[in-house]
Amino acid sequence: MKKDFDIVIAGGGLNGPVLALALADAGFNVAVVDNRAADARAGEDFDGRAYALALASQRLLGVLGLWGGLADKSQPILKVEAAQGVAGGGAGHFGLHFDGAEIEEGRLGYMLEDRFLYRALLAAMQGKVTHLSGASVVGQEAGAAGVTVRLSEGRDLSASLLIGADGRRSGVAERAGIRRLGHDYGQIALVAAVDHELPHHGTAHQFFMPSGPLAILPLPGNRSSIVWSEDADQARAILGLDDAAFLDVLRPRFGDFLGDIALAGPRFSYPLNLTLAERYVAPRIALIGDAAHGVHPLAGQGLNLGLRDVAALAEVLIKARRRGEDIGTEPVLARYQEWRRPDATALALGMDGVNALFSNANPILNAAREIGMGLVDALPPLRRGFMRQAAGLRLDPMPRLLAGQRP
Repeated sequence: MKKDFDIVIAGGGLNGPVLALALADAGFNVAVVDNRAADARAGEDFDGRAYALALASQRLLGVLGLWGGLADKSQPILKVEAAQGVAGGGAGHFGLHFDGAEIEEGRLGYMLEDRFLYRALLAAMQGKVTHLSGASVVGQEAGAAGVTVRLSEGRDLSASLLIGADGRRSGVAERAGIRRLGHDYGQIALVAAVDHELPHHGTAHQFFMPSGPLAILPLPGNRSSIVWSEDADQARAILGLDDAAFLDVLRPRFGDFLGDIALAGPRFSYPLNLTLAERYVAPRIALIGDAAHGVHPLAGQGLNLGLRDVAALAEVLIKARRRGEDIGTEPVLARYQEWRRPDATALALGMDGVNALFSNANPILNAAREIGMGLVDALPPLRRGFMRQAAGLRLDPMPRLLAGQRP
């Protein structure tokens, strides 16, 4: 079977293009099918959308030659402060203190705006990856020799492997008969950026409110990104407010430790749910990112989990081709699933449990939370272990790309 590509990736968000670059650098012929126009998210204007990149994720971007052009646009995360919050009254006393100075890397990660990362990916794909923008995958048929992929424009592509990087409602997964498990959190995430009077000193804050966590994440300058998880009914009411009224509701939750705040860009929102694919693979199919595991944003691990998938799958496929194996066959894809599914499921369920534990006003649980946070904060080895885990530095086995090495 003569194929158009070795690999077709459905989904042009972030995980798909990163995987495409990792595979193209190893000699694979890759196409990325992106339902948006190529420049849809690469504009010059600041819109507030940003990601927390773990140190391991930053190393991956370095190996792919991307970080050199992104470093000066990023904000190092030097510390993380976590606290229980009071409904309408901001944070209580800080219960957990994570300081990057306690680990040899000297920082816990980086904040990077979506527009900069996406623009870098677009530029890097030119001449390496076939980027089919403004199209989507609407059908697929897996066979013994390969997979046929139907595009929305009516064209068919043939490949050895189709990768679903098409989000929580993955059409690739659905058409492959892969069921999903999970539940709705009854929360909506309100996302925005704020300017503030005082410097943040590279510190990220996580306030655990009874109705959901509020993350305040440092951006370059006196500016922070907020991810505010709120009860769905309350969130819908807040979404209907104008900017001034929105800030009036936010200020008591945010507190005044950074001085007065003002909106720095548009507001976004999305409903929160947990959705886990029962399998990450099917004949000639593999899933990565949110197509495999959609998680709560409270720890900022969504993109990092996806990049762990990218690193592991790239390594599996590169090694399989070196051995002369057909990259779309069950034995090859099973190695990827066995590598990634336990880690991703454990982290997703862990965040699910933390959200359930903290998103309530139960006084008994409140006391238990205080004790637990105080215990972690009082034990330096345990605290450093949490930091290294969050930074993606304790995976076993560690994909080579996340260790800053080529597979």
